Amino acid sequence: MLILTRRAGETLMIGDGIEITVLGTKGNQVRLGVKAPRDVPVHRAEIYERIQQERVESTTELAEQG
Repeated sequence: MLILTRRAGETLMIGDGIEITVLGTKGNQVRLGVKAPRDVPVHRAEIYERIQQERVESTTELAEQG
């Protein structure tokens, strides 16, 4: 894992098309802004995991019906 230190207003780049900007901090929370192409999905980890789980469940249901 790459570990970076950034201050509010500073940005990091992922490849050529994704920018992550630290918008601010408050206590133990960090606000991030993400600029990415529309074809690149951006989700919080817990939402991404839920989407993946729903896909697995959907695929399982289709296989059982099949």
